[in-house]
Amino acid sequence: MITNIAHKYLDFKYREIERFINNPVDTQEKILSYLLRNGEQTYIGQQFHFSNIKNKDDFRNKLPVFHYEDLRPYLDKILVDRQQNVLWNKPVEWFAMSSGTTEDKSKYIPVTKESLTKGHYKCGEQMLAIYGQANPKAKFFFGKTLVLGGSKQINNIGDGIFTGDISAILIRNLYFWAKKSRTPESISLLPDWEVKLQALTDYAVKNDVRAFMGVPSWLLVLLKKIKADTGCELIDIWPNLEVFFHGGVSFTPFEEQYKKLINKPDMYYWETYNASEGFFGVQFSNESKDMLLMLDSGIYYEFVPMSEWNNENPKTLTLEEVETGQNYAIMISTNGGLWRYMIGDTIEFTSTNPYLFRITGRTKNFINAFGEELIIDNAEKALSEACKATGAQISEYTAAPVYFGDNNTGAHEWLIEFSVEPRNLDDFIKELDVNLKKVNSDYEAKRSYNLSLRAPIVHSLPKGTFNEWLKSIGKLGGQNKVPRLSNNREYMDRLLMFVER
Repeated sequence: MITNIAHKYLDFKYREIERFINNPVDTQEKILSYLLRNGEQTYIGQQFHFSNIKNKDDFRNKLPVFHYEDLRPYLDKILVDRQQNVLWNKPVEWFAMSSGTTEDKSKYIPVTKESLTKGHYKCGEQMLAIYGQANPKAKFFFGKTLVLGGSKQINNIGDGIFTGDISAILIRNLYFWAKKSRTPESISLLPDWEVKLQALTDYAVKNDVRAFMGVPSWLLVLLKKIKADTGCELIDIWPNLEVFFHGGVSFTPFEEQYKKLINKPDMYYWETYNASEGFFGVQFSNESKDMLLMLDSGIYYEFVPMSEWNNENPKTLTLEEVETGQNYAIMISTNGGLWRYMIGDTIEFTSTNPYLFRITGRTKNFINAFGEELIIDNAEKALSEACKATGAQISEYTAAPVYFGDNNTGAHEWLIEFSVEPRNLDDFIKELDVNLKKVNSDYEAKRSYNLSLRAPIVHSLPKGTFNEWLKSIGKLGGQNKVPRLSNNREYMDRLLMFVER
């Protein structure tokens, strides 16, 4: 009886998805009209004459591109001057503190009631519907979902305005019926990472956990602790464990570790793309990690070709103009009050019927010091092949350029924390180099005869180094992470100094 009710509800939610799959362009144009109607009488809407914008071409021609630095003066009107009706015509009560990297200052991303109910929560239900459609025998909803997130406290900064990381905001505002099946709020929002780990362990081992939800790197720490503390295999603790809905970082470096830790052939790992700015994508099938672009969640999308990334006012493409196999930066306008906002992530479409994509990196997380245009997608593939060839497993890594010296050409320097060391580090380096050449022709050209690039420099760091460094700068837990690739040596040199100390 309960199973039938649950699946009927998921079928109902899946029909919402079918509607935007069948009418993607029309759906997006309706979203744009909805956003402009709600933005007309706001401060920014009057400044840029939203009432005169009649279509998507008007929109991209008359409104500038906003990076965070451009958005900050509008945010200050709300955060500092306590004005409302600045970016959206409803009160902005929440701001997600989004670091994305280990930078000292957080970004404050506006979160409205509409962006929660019509965005994050709606897409969360649709995520379950897509998973249920792909797995008709799913029963995870009969048990508990172990959620790891919300590392920062909710801060009341006055006048009914609150800040916290997006996972904390989602947990605090979640529907009461949804809270019953998840980790209790009293545990999820604990501010101290190490205290939270212990509380989560104590809770998890006493409950019928059937699903995980969180960032792969941090959940792995928790699962290893639970196994060590109990001395039991995880599938013995949770025999009904079924699925891990993960996001935040690429799952590729962690996949083998999870499969070893959870020795269960029918365990599912489902990719999601839920950021502070909105819920953008959900894995669409068991057979592929490609994600479906969520087109009916209060977000209007534009896409910036790679050739335009460094332009002040880049040419943008609308949904019907994109092609498969190309790298695009994502630009969004949302019912959270973001307008033509560059979020910094890059994607590649693998299908346009339906619109499926995969994340390829970030516009600022790349190495192009020598014209090699190395992106995270390249790095993940090459590292994965190097691990397979040498029996290694990677927990964390970061890489940056080594610039030309008097007596040497440039190079890429890698700091890697192995959970399983390669059989031979020199062989690992050779495999990394060979596979980077395979996936990136620019890298291959620059490596020819060591003219611009010599072989990679790889340092194997002691286990726990990255977490200890994050702890030392107050960034341990939650959504904090070390940038995978940097086009300068800021993080590399800080980490090397930490390791030397």
